[in-house]
Amino acid sequence: MEASLCCGTTVLSGKTHVKIKPFIGSHSSIRSNLFSQFTQSCLWYKYSVTAGFSHRIIASSDFSRRRRYKVSSPRANDSAPKGFKPKPSSPRKDQKPIEGKEVPNPPMPTEFVSPTKTETKTEVRIDKVQPLTVPEFTQSTETVKSDITNDPIESVSSENEDGEEVSSKLKLEMEAKLLKKQMEEELRKKEIEAKLLKKQMEEELRKKLMEEELLRKEMEAKLRIQELKMLANETLVNGEKIFSYPKIVTPDQDIEIFLNRTVSSLHEESEILIMGAFNNWRYKSFTVKLNKTNFGMDWWSCKIYVPKEAYKIDFVFFNGKDVYENNEMKDFCISVEGGMDVFEFEELLLEEKRRELERLAKEQFEREKQLEEQRRIEAERASSEADRAQARGEVERRRGMLQEHLEKAVKSDDNVWYIEPSEFKWEDTVRLYYNKSVGPLANAVDLWIHGGCNNWRDGLSIVEKLEKFERKAGDWWYADVVVPNRSLVLDWVFADGPPQRATLYDNNNRRDFHAIVPVSIPQNLFWAEEEDEIYKKLQTERRLREEEIRAKVEKTALIKAEMKERTMKTFLLSQKNVVYTDPLDVQAGGVVSVFYNPTNTVLNGKPEVWFRCSFNRWTHRLGPLPPQKMLPAENGTHVKASADNFFFNGYCTCYCLPIPVTVFVYKPLDAYMMDFVFSEKESDDGVFDNKNGMDYHLPVSGGVNKEPPMHIVHISVEMAPIAKVGGLGDVVTSLSRAVVDLNHNVDIILPKYDILNLSNVKDFGFHKSYSWGGTEIKVWLGKVEGLSVYFLEPQNGLFWKGCIYGCNNDGERFGFFCHAALEFLLQSGSHPDVIHCHDWSSAPVAWLFKDEYMHYGLSKARIVFTIHNLEFGEKLIGKAMAYADKATTVSPTYAREVAGNPVISPHLYKFHGILNGIDPDIWDPFNDKFLPVSYTSENVVEGKKAAKEALQQRLGLKRADLPLVGIITRLTHQKGIHLIKHAIWRALDRGSQVVLLGSAPDPRIQNDFVNLASQLHSTHNDRARLVLTYDEPLSHLIYAGADFILVPSIFEPCGLTQLTAMRYGSIPIVRKTGGINAGLYDTVFDVEHDKERAQSHGLVPNGFNFEGADAAGVDYAVNRQASLKSQNLAISAWYESRDWFNSLCKLVMEQDWSWNRPALDYLELYHAARK
Repeated sequence: MEASLCCGTTVLSGKTHVKIKPFIGSHSSIRSNLFSQFTQSCLWYKYSVTAGFSHRIIASSDFSRRRRYKVSSPRANDSAPKGFKPKPSSPRKDQKPIEGKEVPNPPMPTEFVSPTKTETKTEVRIDKVQPLTVPEFTQSTETVKSDITNDPIESVSSENEDGEEVSSKLKLEMEAKLLKKQMEEELRKKEIEAKLLKKQMEEELRKKLMEEELLRKEMEAKLRIQELKMLANETLVNGEKIFSYPKIVTPDQDIEIFLNRTVSSLHEESEILIMGAFNNWRYKSFTVKLNKTNFGMDWWSCKIYVPKEAYKIDFVFFNGKDVYENNEMKDFCISVEGGMDVFEFEELLLEEKRRELERLAKEQFEREKQLEEQRRIEAERASSEADRAQARGEVERRRGMLQEHLEKAVKSDDNVWYIEPSEFKWEDTVRLYYNKSVGPLANAVDLWIHGGCNNWRDGLSIVEKLEKFERKAGDWWYADVVVPNRSLVLDWVFADGPPQRATLYDNNNRRDFHAIVPVSIPQNLFWAEEEDEIYKKLQTERRLREEEIRAKVEKTALIKAEMKERTMKTFLLSQKNVVYTDPLDVQAGGVVSVFYNPTNTVLNGKPEVWFRCSFNRWTHRLGPLPPQKMLPAENGTHVKASADNFFFNGYCTCYCLPIPVTVFVYKPLDAYMMDFVFSEKESDDGVFDNKNGMDYHLPVSGGVNKEPPMHIVHISVEMAPIAKVGGLGDVVTSLSRAVVDLNHNVDIILPKYDILNLSNVKDFGFHKSYSWGGTEIKVWLGKVEGLSVYFLEPQNGLFWKGCIYGCNNDGERFGFFCHAALEFLLQSGSHPDVIHCHDWSSAPVAWLFKDEYMHYGLSKARIVFTIHNLEFGEKLIGKAMAYADKATTVSPTYAREVAGNPVISPHLYKFHGILNGIDPDIWDPFNDKFLPVSYTSENVVEGKKAAKEALQQRLGLKRADLPLVGIITRLTHQKGIHLIKHAIWRALDRGSQVVLLGSAPDPRIQNDFVNLASQLHSTHNDRARLVLTYDEPLSHLIYAGADFILVPSIFEPCGLTQLTAMRYGSIPIVRKTGGINAGLYDTVFDVEHDKERAQSHGLVPNGFNFEGADAAGVDYAVNRQASLKSQNLAISAWYESRDWFNSLCKLVMEQDWSWNRPALDYLELYHAARK
C-alpha cells in the first residue's frame, strides 16, 4: 500500500510496526490518502523542519535494501496543474552513496501532490502486514531525533531551510496568479457588459430604422398611388389604353405595365395575360399574368423586368386563349431610354450568334471526331476479320500445296543424295551429299545448291557451294546447310554456279528435290502458328498502307489549301492597278482601307470620286451606306477622306466595313461580302465605275454569316469523262466541281447517249419519267465526279445514234434536248438561281426560257451563256447572246478578239472573258496512278526523271539523259500540223527525243502522219515515237516525262494542254500571235519578253512564246535560251543551265492553273446576272 504522509522532525517510535525512511524515486504501488486526517491533526506538523513537504510511505517486508532520502524539488510555475506530474530524477549534489554503492538515478514518477508543497519520499518496509492504527505521540522530540540520528541517514536540516524559501516563493507566485486571474475575470465581465450594451443599442437602432423604412414605404406607396392615378387620368385623357410606371423606362430595372380593361377588347375577360419581347420582338420573350389594381377604375397591371440590352419593349394582351388586344394590329411598344441603341444591340446579337456558332462548331467537331473514331474502330474490326479470313485461306492453300510435296518428299535417295545426320530439326546444320556423276552436272566444274523450304514459300533461302567428298567412292560432293526455321520440307536444285550466273541445273527432271524435315512440331500447331504469322504480316502491311494513304491525303489537302490561299491573294491583287484593300484579307468586325486609281477607269479626270459601299451582295440589313468622298492621301499620290483639295492621278482611300459617318467606323460581324462602286457625284446621277455592270466585290472572312448557296444548273451536251469530245466537256465537269467546293449546289442535265460509259457513273438508277413533245422521256440519275447528273432519254430515239455529234439532224436533236431539259425543271418543281448553257448545242435554252418558261414557274432563274468556240453555230450563238443575262467566253484575250464580231458586238456590256482551268484532281502528279513516282514541286526533278525513264522504256526509246519534247494534240489544221512536223525535225537535229500522241479526224492527215511515223521510226528509232491514237495513261506519262510540251496552234481560244503541262512541271512552247490564240497568250508568259505582263497578272514568266505561223518562228522558240544568253539555243538551256531549267520546272508547278480562280470569276458573274 502506498499513502501520502506528512511529518516533521519527529517520527514514530521504535515500538510501532512501521519504520519511516526517506525515499527518492517512484513506485507503482497503489496510492491513497488514508493519513490525511492524521497529518492534519498532528500539532507538531507545522513546526516540523520538513513541514510543507509531502512524504510517501511504502510498506515492505524487506528491510535489507536501504534507500537514500531525498527531498524532491518544487514544480515550476508553468508545470502541470494539480494531479499527476513528472518528477525530476537527478540527485542532489550533497547526497552520498550508501554502503559504498552508487545509487542510480531513479525514473521520474508521476504522482498526486499538493500544488503548494515540495514533496519528499519516504520508504517504509514492513516484515508483516498488520492493520494500520494511529499511534499516540508521547515520545519526546529529542527521542525522536536520537532515533533518527542513530539511523544511518544524512541530516536534512539545510534542505528544510531551502524548502521554506521555495515555499515562500511559491506563495508569492500563487498570489500573483490569483491576482491576475481576478483581473482577467473582471475584464471579461466588462467585455460582456459592453457587448450586451452594444447589442441593445443596435437593436434599438434597427427598430428605429424599421420604423423609418415603414414610414418611408407608406409615404412612397401613397405617392405611388397618387402618381398612378395621375398617369391613369393622363392616359384616359389621351385616349390611350396602357401606361408604364415609372413613366420613363430605363434598362436593368423592374417596371409595371397597366392596361385599362374597360376600353380594351378584353373588357369581358376575367383573366388577362401579357405576351411580349424586347427590341422588335427579337430578344427574350415573356408571358406574365396581370392582376386587378386597387386605385380605382378597371386597371390591371403586372411587373416586367427590363434587361440591360433592351431599347424597346413590344407586347400584346390576351386572355390566355384566342382573344387579343394588340393595339389595332400594331402591337404595343414602350421605348427604353439610356440603354443600347439598335446598332449596339445588333452587334450584341451577332456576338452571341458568333459564340453560339463557335459552340456548335466545337460540338460538331467533337461529334465528328467521335464518329470518325467509331468508324475507325469498325473499319479496324472489319479489316482484322478480313485479314484473318485471308490468312486462313492462305494457310489452307499452302497446306494443300505442301501436302503434295510432303507426300513426294523422302529422307534420301541413296544413289543421288542423302543428308547426315538423318534426324534433324529446324536451325540444325546438316551435311547434304550429292552424287555428281548421275545427273546432268557430271561435267560441271563447280557445284552449287539453290534451296528453300515448304514449297519454296520464302523463295531462295539456301545458297551454298559444294565441296568434293574424297572419303567415299564415286563422284560425291557435299555442302553444309542450315535448316531454315519453320520448315517441314526442304526444296532445292543443284547448279553449276551461284544464282544469276548458273547455266546448267539438276532439278530432278523438273520436279526439284524435296526432303522431309524429320523433327518438327505437330502440323496442326504449325499451321495455327503459320496463320498467326500471316495474319500479323497482313495487319502490318495494311496499317503501313493505310498510313501511307492517310499521309498522302493530308499532304494533298495541304497542297490544295496552300494553292487556294495563293490564288485568293492573286485574285485580290489582280486589279491592283485599279482597286485594292489594306489589309488584303478583309475581316468582319475590322477596319479596311480601300485604294482606288481612277486613271484606267471611266472616272479618269473627274474632279471628285465618291465611294458607295454595302455588304452581302447589297442585301445587308444596314442597306447601302452613305456615299463617302475620297480625298488625296498624304503622300500626294493617294486619295483619302479628309481634305478640300482633290486630285486623282493616284490612289484613293476610304475606311469602311462600313462607314455610316466619318467620325466612327462600324464593324458588322454579319458581313460575308463587301460590295462597292465609285461615282463622280454624291447624288445618284452621273458616271459610275461599276466594273462593267459586275460591281466590285471582296470576300469578307470571319463573320457569323455565310453566303447563301446558289443553285446552278448546267444544260450541256458534253461532260467529261462520260461524254467528252472537246474542251466543253472538261469545262462543265471541272467548273461544276470547283463551284461545289465553294459551297454552292450544282446539277447537270445531259442527254442519255447510247454510247455513255456508265462505269464512270455511281449510284446510277431510274429517277422518273414525263411526257413532252409527243414522246415519253425517261430520266436517270447518277453521280459523276461527285456531281448530280440527270440523264434525259427521249423514247423517240434521238440519242440512240452511236455518237454525240455527226448526225445530219444534230440541230433537231439538241433543240429537242434543250426544250426537254427546261420542261424537266418545270415539271420537277425546281427553281434554280442560274441556268448555264454552252455553245451552239445548248444555245436554244436562252430564248426558250425567256419566251416560254420564264413566266410559267421558272421566273427566279437567270441565263448565263458560254461561247467555247465561235467557229461553229455562229447564228445560234448570236441569238443566245441576245437573250442571255450574262455571257462569257474562254479567256479575256479571246473576248477582246471576237468583240468585233457582229453576233457579239451589240452585247459587249454583258460579255466577259473568263479563263478556263484544269481539274487539279484529275491532273495531279502527286496522286497520278499512271506515274512510277509521285512528285510535287519539292521533288520535281526526281519525279520527272523517273517518268522520263518509264516513258523511254514503254516506247522503246534510248535510255539516255536527253531533252524530250512532247506533243499531245488532235491532228488538225487548227492545231498547226505543219508547225508540228517542222518542230519534230528541228528538235531531233538538236539531239532531243520527240514523242507525239494524237490522231486526226481527217483520214488524209492521219495517213500523212502514219507515213511520217514510219520514216522517223526507221531513221531515228531510238529518239522519235509517234503514237497516232488516244491513250489516256500514256498522255499522263508524256506530260510528266517530257521536258517541253509544244503547242503551235493556229487557232486556240483557250487550250488546256499548256496548263496541264505546267501542272506536271513541263515547260510550254506556244505560238503567241498571228491568229486567235488568246488562251495561249493569257497563260504562257515568255521568260525573256513577258516579265512585266506576267507581273500585272500576279505571275512570273513560265515558258517560251513565238510569233508567226512559219518554221522560223518555231525555230526561234525551240532554239533560243530565253533570259540567259540571247544568242544561245532554247534547248541549250536544258544542256548548259540545268539548274535554271530545274528551277523553272519547280516554278511552273507552283502556279495555280486550276479552276480555283475561274470559279471565283464565274460566281461573280452568276451574282451579277441575278442582281
